[in-house]
Amino acid sequence: MQRPVTMGMSISWPPPGSLYEVVNMKNLSLLDDLFLWLERRHQPMHVAGLLIFEYPKGAPSHFVSDLAQQMRDCTAPTYPFDQRLVERWRGNCWDHDSAFDINHHFRHVALPRPGGIKELFSFISIEHGNLLDRSRPLWESYLIEAMNGRHFALYTKVHHSLLDGVSAMRTTMKMLGDDPAQMNMPPVWQMPLSPRAQEGKPAEGILSALKVAGSLVGGQIATVRPVASALYHTIKAARANPEYANVFKAPQCRLNQPITGSRRFAAQSFERARLKAIARQTGSTTNDIILAMCGSALRHYLQSYDCLPKQPLVAMVPVSLRRDDSIGGNQVGVILANLATHRKGSLNRLEVIKQSVDEAKEKFHRMSKEEAINYTAVTLAPSGLTLLTGLIPQWLAFNVVISNVPGPEKTQYWNGARLERFYPVSAIVNHMALNITIISYEDRLEFGIVGCRRTLPSMQRLLQYLDDALLELETDLGMSPPPKRQSKRAKQALSE
Repeated sequence: MQRPVTMGMSISWPPPGSLYEVVNMKNLSLLDDLFLWLERRHQPMHVAGLLIFEYPKGAPSHFVSDLAQQMRDCTAPTYPFDQRLVERWRGNCWDHDSAFDINHHFRHVALPRPGGIKELFSFISIEHGNLLDRSRPLWESYLIEAMNGRHFALYTKVHHSLLDGVSAMRTTMKMLGDDPAQMNMPPVWQMPLSPRAQEGKPAEGILSALKVAGSLVGGQIATVRPVASALYHTIKAARANPEYANVFKAPQCRLNQPITGSRRFAAQSFERARLKAIARQTGSTTNDIILAMCGSALRHYLQSYDCLPKQPLVAMVPVSLRRDDSIGGNQVGVILANLATHRKGSLNRLEVIKQSVDEAKEKFHRMSKEEAINYTAVTLAPSGLTLLTGLIPQWLAFNVVISNVPGPEKTQYWNGARLERFYPVSAIVNHMALNITIISYEDRLEFGIVGCRRTLPSMQRLLQYLDDALLELETDLGMSPPPKRQSKRAKQALSE
């Protein structure tokens, strides 16, 4: 649409509230808006991925510099990387950024010597604490070179209101491929969209806009009764069963103190086959085993500071509700899992965790996607108030976020470079000083841990406690521990 020309005066185009604006902008959902409301200087609400690559065989020393120029030439981002935040009378909206500047979003940097994991993770820890500019599309990407052993890294952070974990993973996987000979592969912000993925884009035409608006209003109204019923049954079950993890029952502990803007990032990999073997023998899922490992690690970490609560810690476990290949926004539900940190014995903890997760899954299976999303927003609202204000701490719904995102099983490449590591770097908020996110890649589970540097000192201890927890489960089940012939990649623990 051609913009109008005026003489002697300037006007804002499109006019606020105009038909053009209503049709071509997309409102944020309640859940998307929540991540904007939560954001403060000390708690940026972006998530990120850290990809560590090995140079292609025979690649020249200027390979990364050439790659940087190739990325810098990608100046036409696709949806949703072309969307900027706009505030209007009807709420926050996404709109196409017609003044996109690649130099603001993409940076080519080098690590200081010796360029090891310590220097890389120190850079990530610092950069992850910096806010994104809300006047521009809410993402940034860093190509990082000068690493030891002919390696380079790609760190990309995206605001959680723009992409949830599953859609972020999907866009990253589209950027990668399993062919080492494939070249001229674009960066994540310029990937072509599939027809279904474009369903998240703003509707075109007034009839489409009215149809979408009508279905949204009708869908929201239809969820009121089932959401209220589910909330009532949750509270009723919590009163009857002391092991039930309800929405107001998480105890206060060291993890739930005020945070600063300073971050610490640590990571470690585990062989997926070890967790699968335990899951088969106990009738559990791999995700149950992950939660059992985290529960044990947190139990020992808090015991080391003599501050383990008598009540069990509760984990908030995001569950994807996407049923297609769309991207953009957040379509997640939340499971509140009892981590059984009050229980001794790895198998006792696993039993409580499995029961807690199964009950929550059954609840979501009875809901539609819209009901599950709204139920999540309603149940987390009291905790959101606590996280924003620090008031009513007795309404804390959970102590820690633990998220498991499925990734690629095959070895991935990007412009001939082999992807060696794929670590998630997530967000923490005030009174919620720890986040544990896991991505599966090849035959491993890649744990990425983000914490507040001041609130959680010696956070790298959690890496050892996770390793101990997995070994404890194997020992209690009479399983032989893995031989010491693990590859360096599979067993290496990385921490700042």
